[in-house]
Amino acid sequence: MRIDRLPSGLFGSGAAGRPPDGEGSVQVQLDPDVQIGNAKVFAIYGKGGIGKSTTSSNLSAAFSHLGKRVLQIGCDPKHDSTFTLTKCLVPTVIDVLETVNFHPEELRLDDFVYEGYNGVMCVEAGGPPAGTGCGGYVVGQTVKLLKQHHLLDDTDVVIFDVLGDVVCGGFAAPLQHAERALIVTANDFDSIFAMNRIATAILAKAKNYKVRIAGVVANRSAKTDEIDRFNAAVGLKTLAHLPDFDIIRRSRLKKSTVFEMDSTPELEHAKAQYLQLAEALWAGTEPLAAHPMKDRDLFDFLGFD
Repeated sequence: MRIDRLPSGLFGSGAAGRPPDGEGSVQVQLDPDVQIGNAKVFAIYGKGGIGKSTTSSNLSAAFSHLGKRVLQIGCDPKHDSTFTLTKCLVPTVIDVLETVNFHPEELRLDDFVYEGYNGVMCVEAGGPPAGTGCGGYVVGQTVKLLKQHHLLDDTDVVIFDVLGDVVCGGFAAPLQHAERALIVTANDFDSIFAMNRIATAILAKAKNYKVRIAGVVANRSAKTDEIDRFNAAVGLKTLAHLPDFDIIRRSRLKKSTVFEMDSTPELEHAKAQYLQLAEALWAGTEPLAAHPMKDRDLFDFLGFD
């Protein structure tokens, strides 16, 4: 996909008369006329490999068990966000657009939307080949297609599962749609370092968009002492804690959500955490007025027993 084939108006700082996002930066601006609508929209961020897709898929399943109509949008070129819901790697939006020479009017809804576990609707936005384009275009085009096909009219919850801790403005694009952002982290230096930078990015978007930080999901961590210390210092809050349970690892290998696995005490704990998180997000969380640290200050802050 060549950059000169992308629709005009997706780049630059002039959309809807808004000022540029972030000082001294060039960011993707989505079409101001393409709004998701009345659904509650959440964006899941975190360090690469931290468990964002596991969190997103199980959270989608939890919302579905609360009776909500859920749409999960994977925003990673690996297109592996939804496979525990669909039991397969579904074609991406960018894949199907390529088959019609990027003429979206030729697509049907079932060309790129797949029903997964308990009725969760699944979309993999995908991304351009490495080094050839911007992920923000793919996110924008995906939402535009969903609007054109009226899927969002019947959706209660939209979850964006976003690529790891990159600085590209394109993969900050879901923040332009989201009401709340969640950061998945573990109780270690690298995860918390990434969380701090992601919080900075979310706050930059919050200057011009409605997105706010909902809180933190502590994942794959027996303890949360370093997360707790960091949260207290910068004004964040842990909303859910998923220890490093083997049942969660095995659910991924079985291509299943935790809601489909045979019951164990660990499994019931995990299910309860995801359900409580879904209930809290649906009820509405207070926006967190976080104050992330400068990189060097965080380097000095972390890692001392």
